[in-house]
Amino acid sequence: MIKIIANNRKAKHDYFLEETYEAGIELKGTEVKSIKSGHVSIKESFVDDRNGEIFVYNMMVSPYKEGNIQNLDPLRIRKLLLHKKEISKLIGKKTQSGYTIVVTKIYLSDGLIKLEIALAKGKKLYDKRESIKKKDLNRNMDRTLKNF
Repeated sequence: MIKIIANNRKAKHDYFLEETYEAGIELKGTEVKSIKSGHVSIKESFVDDRNGEIFVYNMMVSPYKEGNIQNLDPLRIRKLLLHKKEISKLIGKKTQSGYTIVVTKIYLSDGLIKLEIALAKGKKLYDKRESIKKKDLNRNMDRTLKNF
């Protein structure tokens, strides 16, 4: 059973999402309880590599209220857990021009906290306008079919 904790809707607006991957995340201390209670933000988060490993940056995990004195930095860099082949494939694609890796979802899967990351290519302004036009057309079409 999957329970979505946070969703990055802006990622679909700003990027063409090409491939998605499910990744585990290395958490410490009270971060797990804080995330399970929904105190996490992935709006500005992105994924980058360092020494052949993949890390998530700018993922805001608020300190747990009932936590102890050893609460960690809310914006600390967290390691993602993926297979070696997936990591090398992501790093290889990321080195191509225009590609980046963004976090699209954070969810609970069988009690484990997972991230959905996507290999994405940035949209230009005219692409964003085009996708907005398509959404408006679909919305209007659905309205007319519903009333008809």
